[in-house]
Amino acid sequence: MDRQVIPFTTRAEFQQHLATCLSRAERTLQMFDPDFSIWQLGSSASDAQLRRFFQGGGRLELVAHDGKPVERDAPRFLRLLDDYAHLIEVRRTPPSLRQLTDSFCIADQRDIVRRFHAEHFRGEAVFNGVPDLQISLERFITIWLASSPGLYANSTGL
Repeated sequence: MDRQVIPFTTRAEFQQHLATCLSRAERTLQMFDPDFSIWQLGSSASDAQLRRFFQGGGRLELVAHDGKPVERDAPRFLRLLDDYAHLIEVRRTPPSLRQLTDSFCIADQRDIVRRFHAEHFRGEAVFNGVPDLQISLERFITIWLASSPGLYANSTGL
């Protein structure tokens, strides 16, 4: 498949491109969102895609400001955290990064689905766009290094 850049503006389009990104992932998933509330991480479809990914040895790095929506609304994802704890690392941003409002998922440093602002659905999906991901990869690494393992007193650690 050649490089594809697909703009989107609706929740349905975001979900569709995120599902495609998850289904294409084999080695790494790097995700950042303020709270992952609209990602549907607890849906049966996401659960199946992520289980396939983990069964193949894939690793997930997830960073959020707040994990309460995932804990409240995504029991399937919480089971994934239990089942594949050795392949999942969850971090929480420090207060100094809480102003960050973008949202993105990077798969295998090749594909990305990003919303320009977490409060809106306008964004783009880029598949097979390695050069397009450089800034987002650097941004994720910066966020990741500044964040710490989740310290909420809950089961997710988000």
